[in-house]
Amino acid sequence: MAMQNHIRNPIEWAWDSLKHTGHAAETATQALGGAMDVNHGAPATIRTIGTADLREALRQGLRDFEACRTDVIFLCLIYPIVGIVLSRLAYGHGMLPLIFPLASGFALMGPVFAVGLYELSRRRERGLTVTWGDVFGVARAPAFGSILMLGGVLLAIFIAWEASAYVIYELTLGPEPPVSIEAFLHDVFTTPAGWTMMAAGMGVGFLFALLVLVISVVSFPMLLDRNAGIYTAVSTSVRAVLANPRAMATWGLIVALGLLLGALPLLVGLAIVMPVLGHATWHLYRKVLPA
Repeated sequence: MAMQNHIRNPIEWAWDSLKHTGHAAETATQALGGAMDVNHGAPATIRTIGTADLREALRQGLRDFEACRTDVIFLCLIYPIVGIVLSRLAYGHGMLPLIFPLASGFALMGPVFAVGLYELSRRRERGLTVTWGDVFGVARAPAFGSILMLGGVLLAIFIAWEASAYVIYELTLGPEPPVSIEAFLHDVFTTPAGWTMMAAGMGVGFLFALLVLVISVVSFPMLLDRNAGIYTAVSTSVRAVLANPRAMATWGLIVALGLLLGALPLLVGLAIVMPVLGHATWHLYRKVLPA
């Protein structure tokens, strides 16, 4: 079902946002205490999926994106980040070594940003009316406290990745910041230290990305869809990956290539890539854990 065409004025939008934020705070306070509870019930049934399921999930994600036009939401997120990076570059080149780690960090924090997209896809799946304001419907999820805590885990992983990338730069091309973009690119691509930095960075980055994929590919949609704790959601996600290693590896490759292509034109392409992948992840979850 397509989104409503009514465009609210800033006062309406701000008021609705405040209401949702207040409800989110109340819900989080009530739910955080039980977020780590272990569910001793029967574990969820994991379905085996294949390449055809991945293609269908992407098609469904693209249809959700076309109906919801969630690129507008992500533009509001990405443009300020691009502006900050460019402004820092204008005053010096200290940010250069962290541009790629920051861009690749979208893969680590993507599941957090995508929770609102899961809610939109969930509503469309049920035939409900969908508006941009429904992104805040995540705050009404029974397991909202668990969503917040798992988001905190991914934030910690993201910070650890940025710190690791900085240490790798310090040990290879550092510790002095690059004198120019040209000099930095020359050192990266034509010197043994630069090759070492790229190899180490890709290796360590792969491990961080693999960790996030394993613990989050099913857990965030599950927490939105069911009243579960972090232990149950993460363990179900791990079981889903172990039950579908080839399909999940292919999905991880699709996500990585999509984010890489989206990040090339100053991150702006992520405004399309991230919503499509986000909506598609919801449908992937549905194929692995049917309702």
